[in-house]
Amino acid sequence: MSRAAMRGVLGGVLLILLWEGMARGFALPSYTLPAVSEILGSIWIQRASLISGGATTLLEAVVGYGLGTTIGIGLAVLITVLPWSRTALLPVVMAVNSVPVAAYSPLVLLWFGIGVSSKIVMVTLAVGFTVFLSALAGFDRVDRRSVDLLRSFGAGQAAVLWRLRLPAALPLIAAGMRVATVRSLIVAIVTEMLGANSGLGWIIYQAVVQIDFVQVWSAIFVASAISLAFFGLIGWIERRVIFWR
Repeated sequence: MSRAAMRGVLGGVLLILLWEGMARGFALPSYTLPAVSEILGSIWIQRASLISGGATTLLEAVVGYGLGTTIGIGLAVLITVLPWSRTALLPVVMAVNSVPVAAYSPLVLLWFGIGVSSKIVMVTLAVGFTVFLSALAGFDRVDRRSVDLLRSFGAGQAAVLWRLRLPAALPLIAAGMRVATVRSLIVAIVTEMLGANSGLGWIIYQAVVQIDFVQVWSAIFVASAISLAFFGLIGWIERRVIFWR
């Protein structure tokens, strides 16, 4: 285990001990701050529903993440290869992105229903914007003189994109993809809270209605674990693909 990982684990353990000590030492009620041991006990008792809800939320996040990443990178490539399309497409994308993604939830739920499809659409929108902006910034960071040099050797748009722009843009694209992992889970859970029949967001909403705040924290813990695992997986893939960093 690396030093950074060890520091992360140590920090997490210290946080848990501090949390447990405060909750027990000050005798805080569960609706204010339940003890970690109480939350873990609730997770074990409700493990079946939490596993089912977590699987649903993870499915929505992963499918939306894949679609959003593909669309975001594809749109950035289109604007890079066809410069004239920038003036037509970029203002539209920025106008749509200027509105918080959550504001589109009522419309998306109305159009696609309260099932998994509406959550996938919302995650796709959120991830697509994030990855698109990172990819476009990466493609634009290439020195114009390097592009002119490749073209002087007869390279076309596709060759310049593949041999020059894409390698230069990969670090920024990867950064956007890492940020999008967390955003995908957040958007999926928020949309589930607004309208769903399964998922961690739905569990949180039902627990709030029933004034069961320990269950709320249990779902939050499971969501955090899924988010950390997803983030770690994308980081691991990044280190294998962008090996020259």
